Amino acid sequence: MNAVVSADPIELTATAEGKVRELLIDEADDQLCLRVFVTGGGCSGFQYGFTFDDERAEDDCLIERDGVRVLVDSLSYSYLAGSVIDYQEGLEGSRFVVNNPAATATCGCGSSFSV
Repeated sequence: MNAVVSADPIELTATAEGKVRELLIDEADDQLCLRVFVTGGGCSGFQYGFTFDDERAEDDCLIERDGVRVLVDSLSYSYLAGSVIDYQEGLEGSRFVVNNPAATATCGCGSSFSV
């Protein structure tokens, strides 16, 4: 059974929400969700990952807002609780970024962190 979270402990900015919506429209698949996850590795010990997924595991947390769905597995959830996911465009390119208050250090690229 998937957990549905209504009071989002993991938030999306309006920019991130808009970009996810735009990408989902391009894919034309109503079952797709943005999956946000944490894996070991990167400069600082852990790194963030983003992918689109149409399969939900039993322990996934599903966050829904205005038709945008985000999946977070139970292990990653503990590292991401309280975070804000944003989408940024700049000289370094376009990407989703995580503002994680639990991170004690991050690397220069912003995709890895330590707790």
